[in-house]
Amino acid sequence: MWSFFARDPIKDFAYEILPDTQEKSGIWTLHRGKRKTNGEPVSVFVYEVAQGTEQQTQLAKAAFKRMKTLRHPNILAYVDGLETEKSLYLVTEQVIPLAIHLKAQAEKGGAGELEISWGLHQIVKALSFLVNDCHLLHNNLGMWAVFVDRAGEWKLGALDHVAPEQGDPSGVSLPAPKAVYPDMEKYDPPEMSNSSGEKWAGEVWRLGCLIWEVFNGPLPRTSSLRSLGKIPKALVPHYCELVGANPRARPNPARFLQNCRTPEGFLSNSFVESNLFLEEIQIKDPAEKQQFFQDLSENLDSFPEDFCKHKVLPQLLTAFEFGNAGAVVLTPLFKVGKFLSAEEYQQKIIPVIVKMFSSTDRAMRIRLLQQMEQFIQYLNEAAVNSQIFPHVVHGFTDTNPAIREQTVKSMLLLAPKLNEANLNQELMRHFARLQARDEQGPIRCNTTVCLGKIASYLNAGTRQRVLISAFSRATKDPFPASRSAGVLGFAATHNYYGITEIAARILPTLCALTVDPDKSVRDQTFKAIKSFLSKLETVSEDPNMLAEVEKDVGSCAQPAGASSSWAGWAVTGMSSLTSKLIRNTPGTEGGPAAEGSGPANATSPTSATDSASAPGRYTNVSISIFYMYITFLSGLQLVLILLFYHLKQSSDWSSSGWDADDSWSNEKEGQGQSSSLPLPEGVRLTSEYNWDSSGTAKGAIQNDLFASVSQRNTLTYFMSVCHTLCIYCCPGLSKAELSKKKREERRKELEAKRAERKAAKGPLKLGARKLD
Repeated sequence: MWSFFARDPIKDFAYEILPDTQEKSGIWTLHRGKRKTNGEPVSVFVYEVAQGTEQQTQLAKAAFKRMKTLRHPNILAYVDGLETEKSLYLVTEQVIPLAIHLKAQAEKGGAGELEISWGLHQIVKALSFLVNDCHLLHNNLGMWAVFVDRAGEWKLGALDHVAPEQGDPSGVSLPAPKAVYPDMEKYDPPEMSNSSGEKWAGEVWRLGCLIWEVFNGPLPRTSSLRSLGKIPKALVPHYCELVGANPRARPNPARFLQNCRTPEGFLSNSFVESNLFLEEIQIKDPAEKQQFFQDLSENLDSFPEDFCKHKVLPQLLTAFEFGNAGAVVLTPLFKVGKFLSAEEYQQKIIPVIVKMFSSTDRAMRIRLLQQMEQFIQYLNEAAVNSQIFPHVVHGFTDTNPAIREQTVKSMLLLAPKLNEANLNQELMRHFARLQARDEQGPIRCNTTVCLGKIASYLNAGTRQRVLISAFSRATKDPFPASRSAGVLGFAATHNYYGITEIAARILPTLCALTVDPDKSVRDQTFKAIKSFLSKLETVSEDPNMLAEVEKDVGSCAQPAGASSSWAGWAVTGMSSLTSKLIRNTPGTEGGPAAEGSGPANATSPTSATDSASAPGRYTNVSISIFYMYITFLSGLQLVLILLFYHLKQSSDWSSSGWDADDSWSNEKEGQGQSSSLPLPEGVRLTSEYNWDSSGTAKGAIQNDLFASVSQRNTLTYFMSVCHTLCIYCCPGLSKAELSKKKREERRKELEAKRAERKAAKGPLKLGARKLD
């Protein structure tokens, strides 16, 4: 029962010691550990009472007390502790000994002078704090007393021998280091401890020993201090002052720090300056912060990786979150992000980026768009569609042309992650408005180029509805680069068009550009025409190739991850489309037609024979008419069904806003081509043409039962179609009655012709007959 009350205190300890690694650090053993609640990494110094001497136990308890009371950024931070009869547990921030850190850096190529300069700056500052502010002497400074945290910052530890400079008032004196470790004698200054000299004389002497070991390795003997070895030239004069024979000439740690910070001094560099600014960033003026972050971006390339991840990054995030730093933090933030793993990036930077997109700061928005390529791979589709895209689309209507342009370019990166509604509806609506109404020619051009590059992500129905009309409109743009982009858009998306569309809609549009005033447009046009003609010729020679040529017409959108890059202005984007056109040899594009239903396959012919006689998308309509006719459906029902189907097929992208401007209609320009529905036998529509002097038909009414509604008055056209089909499909007339009616019409026609011939001869005169 008593064992229940005598519980082991270590079981209630809030930290877990990991047994995998341990290092000897004086009388302590250094272990890696973690907090049991959240897994936060820590370091645990353990001292076993049973394994140490009485003097060592006294030193361990003294260090335990000192760690609790001393607080300084450059002194090893105390987190928690536990003292039992058997052991002492000292929990600190996660660190490793300096010797192990330098060894690891040597394997990577050696620690740079920038990192060492800042490390020494921290140790000297901690020593100055002890000597000048706390009036304490460390008495144990050396490689074994310095530890390095995750950010690469040096921390002063090993406080076992710390004592007041005037001695302990209680009369308790701690043993000297060499009394516990005899080999420590080589680090003692040459003068006696009770000799005349400044109180810090012994401390700065050991600081000189530390500097020598950092650059040259373990100190073999005291006389080796005379050999400079690899100590940098900028540090040599100040080092010599530290290990001078005269203890009175040795500088105070604060004075030594000041001397090394002079221009051209060892501690005067961009790395130290940046660190000092970060430590005081909360009290700096906004203008100073802006300038600092601008300069920081240039210096980050030379800073240690661990320092950027664990020191600079938290400061950047804090500056944005609470310091109103604005867009200036983006460039250094993304540079530091390159050092992070995918998981770290997702946890630390992505939440900040998502919040940045909701900012109304234009500078912030345009920098985010310009640098999207650096973080787009870390954004998941849910965040893009729900939190980022709704804010990005505001850039399409921004009054600043630069923001509109960058917003268009960013769609190349966002398109693979957009959902069905955002990509095929919302984005197409904005693209239509930009291409039709934006006053900036380069923006209209870039919109066309971007549409061609993201076409593979659109669903088949949207491609059928959007691409041909969008590129056709681009070919009529007054800006030459936009016309060229329209041609190259056709070429880049050649595999998404059926043979009928190529012959009836694309080639007539391209042929009009063969006389374009701009030669570059004409050159691209001839290349595109040759490519499309090659397709038609291939199918004409071998109708069995139709399925192969049209294999991508009804294909689904590509999955996310396809490569899409934007190399600047529209001309660059068009050049990439040109190369794509040149790489595709004629007659090799296309493939088997995709099977399916809906708009994706509405334009695919059912067979090569059908495609040769009529467009495939009207074959089903013809069959439907025949089926309805033989089943004696009413004429009104047939009219409504066919008219609804036609309006659905020729909606001219009204759902996406592409027909917002009437000038987009190809038919209004007199260049529209519309596939005609094969008329049933016995039904004919008259056509009237008004030819001008150039031989161009104006106001032509095509022999197309379902021509575009925009070509003629809607009401007149509706009545004409209804009248014709009602006559044709009226179930009230039998075959015999129809035949009788035709014979009657034929008889009347013959009688009218006889009357005309008789009238042409004139009246007969009496007596005019010649008698034989």
